[in-house]
Amino acid sequence: MKTIKFFTISFILLFTFSCEDDNNIGIDTISITVEDLHAPLEGGQGSPVGASGPFTKFNFENGIQTDSETNWDIAFRGTSIIVNGGESMGTEGEPERNGDGAAYIFEGTMNEMEIVEISLLTEDSQNSYAIPTGSGNGWYTYSGPPNHIISPTPGKILVFRTHDNKYAKVEILSYYLGAPENPDAFTDQSRYYTFNYVYQPNEGATTFD
Repeated sequence: MKTIKFFTISFILLFTFSCEDDNNIGIDTISITVEDLHAPLEGGQGSPVGASGPFTKFNFENGIQTDSETNWDIAFRGTSIIVNGGESMGTEGEPERNGDGAAYIFEGTMNEMEIVEISLLTEDSQNSYAIPTGSGNGWYTYSGPPNHIISPTPGKILVFRTHDNKYAKVEILSYYLGAPENPDAFTDQSRYYTFNYVYQPNEGATTFD
C-alpha cells in the first residue's frame, strides 16, 4: 500500500507497477492511500446560500488531483462526490461530464468487495448523484448537535467505473485534516479526505484480485 499526501501547494506521488509472466503481460491492481485531499465548499451545507465553488477532481490511474476537463474520474466538494459520467445537477461549479464514469455503494469491507456488479452502476443525473448525498444516504453519517461530526459510515465501500471504463473501489477513512481518531468539529479542519483505494487498470477486468 502506497500513500499520497496532499499539501496546499504540492503533492507527493509514489507507487509501483508489477507485471505478470512474459506470456501474459499485465498490470496488477494498484493500492493507494490518499491523505488530506482538500474539497472546499462555498455555501451549501449549513448555509442558506446554494452550494458553489469548484470541485476537486481526481484521477485513479495517476493517483493525482487534476485540473483536466476530461481526464478525471471522481470529484469532491464538501461531502458531495461526483463521477465523470452522466449529467450535472446544475449546481454552480460542477464540471462537465464527458466520460463513462458511474458508481454504486457496496455493503461490506474492502476485502469482501471482489467483483464489480455492472448492473448496479449508476451515472450522475439531473436529479441525483450516483453516490447519494445526505447523512445516512451515501458514504457518511452526521452526528448532529452537540458534536456536529461527519464520519464515514462503516461498511460502505464506493465502487467506481472510471471515465475510461476501468474500475476502482474506495474506502473513505476521514473527513478531517490529519485524519484524527476522534475529530473535533470545532477545532479540526473539515473537507479534507483521507481514503484507501484499489484501482484495476486492466481493460475489461472487473475483479480486484
